[in-house]
Amino acid sequence: MSKHQQDSSVENGSSAAGLSGNGTGNVILPFRMLAPRPTSVEETFLNKQFLVELISKHLYDAGGLTISQLVHRVCLCGSIIEELLNYLRQESRLEVLPRLGQSKELYYSLTDLGRIAGQEAMDKNGYIGPAPVPVSEYEKVVQAQSVHRVVINQKETQLAFEDIVIKDSLLDQLGPAMNSGRSIVIYGPPGTGKTYISQRLTRLLTDVCLIPYAISVNESIIQLYDPLVHKTADQVEDHDGKPNLLFNEGHDPRYKLCKRPVVISGGELTLDMLEVTYEPSTKIYRAPLQLKANNGMYIIDDMGRQRVSPVALFNRWIYPMEERKDLLSLANGNSFEVPFDEILIFSTNINPLELGDAAFLRRIGHKIHFDTLDQHAFTEIWKNVCIEKQIEFDQSLLTYIFKEHYQREQRPLLPCHPRDILGIAQDKALYLAAPEKLSEELIDWAWKSYFVKLDQEEDQFAGQGKLSGGHND
Repeated sequence: MSKHQQDSSVENGSSAAGLSGNGTGNVILPFRMLAPRPTSVEETFLNKQFLVELISKHLYDAGGLTISQLVHRVCLCGSIIEELLNYLRQESRLEVLPRLGQSKELYYSLTDLGRIAGQEAMDKNGYIGPAPVPVSEYEKVVQAQSVHRVVINQKETQLAFEDIVIKDSLLDQLGPAMNSGRSIVIYGPPGTGKTYISQRLTRLLTDVCLIPYAISVNESIIQLYDPLVHKTADQVEDHDGKPNLLFNEGHDPRYKLCKRPVVISGGELTLDMLEVTYEPSTKIYRAPLQLKANNGMYIIDDMGRQRVSPVALFNRWIYPMEERKDLLSLANGNSFEVPFDEILIFSTNINPLELGDAAFLRRIGHKIHFDTLDQHAFTEIWKNVCIEKQIEFDQSLLTYIFKEHYQREQRPLLPCHPRDILGIAQDKALYLAAPEKLSEELIDWAWKSYFVKLDQEEDQFAGQGKLSGGHND
């Protein structure tokens, strides 16, 4: 599915992310302009001594490496690696090892003096990986490929949800909200599909963006790339399937070309997870969740169920939402700014008025309410689940459940019910060796298993408490 981008060029700050990646050449060119491959130490925007220490840590860790191995590890071109190795040799920190086996390349290893310097570098920062990107350069790339430059239209939204039963009026709220550049609150009763639809919105972000392996803040390195979050766009690899690191083509290899990231947090979210974390044992900094979500989407599910209060969590977002920048701190107390470029979505079962004050809610552009279903929509979902589970659809059985259960108990029709009830009924049918045909008895059994009648359970537990002398386990 293509994305329509605002009509401007990369040179004047527009996004290169509108390309869907159908052709390798069409993808590499704009990103090469956005983040050119450095050919000298100066073009890395990193201090030479900083890079020397990074090379020393790699050699200290591996024992001995060739130039091509260092190119692959550090993600810098061979000429830069050679310059850094020559500096280490002049400082008597590097020695050349004899060729091993059939290898045509020289191996380089640290001398005793070099190992001492390598250990000192490790004591300062334990990061061993690709060379980082300075935070100032990272900010330019984030702005150029901003997720807010992606324009989503009605047709694309309907195509993304064509296999889902959802009202057009609801889609016509979600689409403009995605285009707004402002945060979104999705709220409504439990089971109305908020989480499912929120995650399905990621289908609208089909393009790619550059994600750095790490960023540097002065002499500190923060590991940013996370393979659990950042999904690699394989179409930009070389024809032989290997990253193009040795040639003067393509974008800066310190970046990974990925699909736009999507981060999802639930009730486990704490304020600490929104700050840079530091591991004293390894001396490594790791990026917080919202930094990993830059140029993509961050969904906070079950808002109001976190261990931290909603007010404290909402307050954490006021500055980033207004300034589109986030203020973070290192373990030494130094603070720094990073771009905040993501679609921030809050999903909650609680009325937004109970979660935050009017001042905060005013800063959120779109509040979208998810409601219960009518019988027609419920029937369509029931049919879809029957097809998925290879269960014979029986209209009379559905009429029975409407009359004998939903209407009698006055329960609302929720999108989650068909899958849950049919799944439980099929469990019993499998046990009875008849998985393809359901009956009223099986539906009754599934209904009783699925819905807990709290009044009866409370009476039962109260009676047990009296029998045991009033003490409950």
